[in-house]
Amino acid sequence: MSQSPMTRPEIAAGTLIDNRYIIQKLLGQGGLGRTYLAFDTRRFNEACVLKEFAPIGTGESGLEQYRNLFKREAKILHQLQHPQIPKFLACFEGDGRLFLVQEYVDGKTYSRLLGELQRQGRNFSEEEVIEWLKNLLPVLEYVHQHNIIHRDISPDNIMLPDGKDLPVLIDFGVGKQIADINEGRSSNNQVTFVGKMSLVGKVGYAPREQISLGLCSPSSDLYALGVTAIVLLTGRDPSLLIDQYSLEWNWRYYTYVTDGFAQVLDQMLADRPNKRYQTAREVLIDLEQIGELEVVMSPVIMLDDLPPTVFNPEFQPMSAISSSYNQPGETIFSSPTSPAIPQIGRIKEQQPSLQPAFIKHCHQELAYHIGPMANLVIEEILDQNSYISPDQFIELIAREIPDFQAAFEFKKSLFS
Repeated sequence: MSQSPMTRPEIAAGTLIDNRYIIQKLLGQGGLGRTYLAFDTRRFNEACVLKEFAPIGTGESGLEQYRNLFKREAKILHQLQHPQIPKFLACFEGDGRLFLVQEYVDGKTYSRLLGELQRQGRNFSEEEVIEWLKNLLPVLEYVHQHNIIHRDISPDNIMLPDGKDLPVLIDFGVGKQIADINEGRSSNNQVTFVGKMSLVGKVGYAPREQISLGLCSPSSDLYALGVTAIVLLTGRDPSLLIDQYSLEWNWRYYTYVTDGFAQVLDQMLADRPNKRYQTAREVLIDLEQIGELEVVMSPVIMLDDLPPTVFNPEFQPMSAISSSYNQPGETIFSSPTSPAIPQIGRIKEQQPSLQPAFIKHCHQELAYHIGPMANLVIEEILDQNSYISPDQFIELIAREIPDFQAAFEFKKSLFS
C-alpha cells in the first residue's frame, strides 16, 4: 500500500529531488504542505523554492484527480510573467509527491522591515505606505486580470528584494479548486487539507466572507492589502486595531494620516464586499486624486481657482461613483474576475438588447456558483449570440452551472 503524501517525513537537507534539486532547509508549512529552500544543480546551483503539495491521503482515483487539478492550476500560475512576482519555474512529481518550483526572492519581508523600523522608534510613514501601495496595486491588477486571487496577502507575503526598490508579492496559493472539491465531498466537515486556514487566508487579514465562507474576489485581496497597510502605519497586529465588541476598525486611534488617505483605507477595509473597491485600478485612481487635491489646495493657489468638489462635503471619488450600481437583490460578493468597465462598453455595442448593468449582475451571480470561469462563459455566450433576449441569456448561462438545484435557484433569482 502506498504511503499518503502527508504521512511522509520532512525531506532531509542534502536530499536530491528529481535528480536536480538539492534540499537545503525547510522554510515552512502551509496549504500546499511543506516549502523548502533548494539549489538547482542544472542552473549553476541557483537558489529556488520547492513547494511540496500534500493533500491528505485518499484513494488512488482521488489522488489522480488532485494531480490533474494541481497541474491545471500550475499552468495558470505559469502564465504570470511580472517582475514583482516570483517566476514559476517547474511542476513535477517525484517519489509520489507533487512539487512546484519557484524563483527564490533574496530579501526581507515587510514584517521584518517593520520590526527594523520599530527598533528605530518609528513605523512606516503615510508617504511611504502610499508609495508602497502605488507600487503593489499594479501587480494585483495584473494578477486579477488573469482571474487569479492571491488570497493570502500580509506583511509576511510581501518582500523587498535586496538592492531593489519595488516590493514583490510572494506565496501565491495553488490548489483552491482542489480545496473546493474537498469541501464539496466532505460529509463530516473534516479538514481535508494540511494547514487549511492558509488556503482561505490569514485570520485578521482576510475579510469575513473569505474566512467564514471561503469566497474570494479581487475585493478580498484589496481588503487584505488595506489591513497590511494599516499594520505598517501603526505597527500593531490587526487584532489590536479592531474593536472586539463592534468588530469595527479603530486603526485611526494609533496613527495620523490625511483624511483623504484615511478614506481610501476605510473603503479598502469595508466589511461588506460591495462597499469596497472592486478593482486595484479604482484604488490607484483615488490615491492619485489625493495627490492632485493636495496640489490644488496648496496656499499658492487662489481659492477662486479651486474646483467645487474640493469644498463639497458630498464629493465622492470617481471610482466609488463608477462602482455604486447595486441591483435589487444583487449579491454583495463581487465577481472573482476583474470587472472591467471598458468591456461593458464593448458589450453594449454588440448586445443592444442587453443592458450593461444586467450583464454585470448576471456575471456576479454566475461567479458565485462557478468562480473565475464566469467571465469566460459570459464572453463566449455574448460572442456567439449577437442578438439575444434577457431570458435566453439567463437560460444559456444557467446551463453552465453543474448542480441542477443551484442552476434552478440561479434562474429563479434572475427571472424574478
